[in-house]
Amino acid sequence: MGDSENKIKRYVKQTYGKIASSERANLAIIDSGIQNSSCCSGDEGDGSENSCCGTTGNSSEISRQLGYSQDEISKVPEGSNLRLGCGNPQAIASILMGETVLDLGSGAGFDAFLAAGKVGKSGLVIGIDMTPQMIDKANENARKNNLTNVEFKLGEIENIPLEGNFVDVIISNCVINLSPDKSKVYDEAFRVLKNGGRIAISDVVSKRKLTDEMKQDSGVYCACISGASSVSEIEKMLKKSGFVNVKIDPKSESSEFIKNWSDKFASENYVVSASITASKP
Repeated sequence: MGDSENKIKRYVKQTYGKIASSERANLAIIDSGIQNSSCCSGDEGDGSENSCCGTTGNSSEISRQLGYSQDEISKVPEGSNLRLGCGNPQAIASILMGETVLDLGSGAGFDAFLAAGKVGKSGLVIGIDMTPQMIDKANENARKNNLTNVEFKLGEIENIPLEGNFVDVIISNCVINLSPDKSKVYDEAFRVLKNGGRIAISDVVSKRKLTDEMKQDSGVYCACISGASSVSEIEKMLKKSGFVNVKIDPKSESSEFIKNWSDKFASENYVVSASITASKP
């Protein structure tokens, strides 16, 4: 991995680690209602400010904007919903009782906990995240609520710490765009899926080319803007990895929350949330 890719990962890990560990990030910023997307300030010495792909404001209201029902919002453990997504992968995953589900970039566990309720005691949900603070927070949430069919592992989505042909469904919520090697992520997803398995992903896709200023701003990357790929690029990567039945459905209504992701740029003009589904033959 090159220096630029390592730097990207360092920015992302730093940004989301602060969200998980800081009461100020979790409460004062996310739940304050202030319309400001900056979750953390950068410490890289380059004057950059790291933002996150999350929407500020009332917890339930924002989650409903992302596509979750009030019933789903009320089911998850307190502290697991950090409002960092761009959609609801649960709505397109068709998760069944007894299945094994993998959540890529599971954060504090929001989507993983919802999936755990669907697979039941006979199923299993595994969350993977590269941020130790997020893994600690998710495991704490699981322990406090005596949830035994969900577990969280520290790892990178480009190198999933699972054996091949292991999971039935892969979900992810606005995380793959943050990877500097998205093709490797899809290769790994294909590897760990069982034959006939499927992916159900909410992520952002690019609408237009970024300005040079945006490309040089690390905060824009951490805010899920400059790392986005186009629909055609994602289709090509998925098919190259071996996936079939690829479907990418952009959600124009997502502009209503994406516009709050950057204080410096009109982010809604550059990216849009999309539902991405595909299957392994």
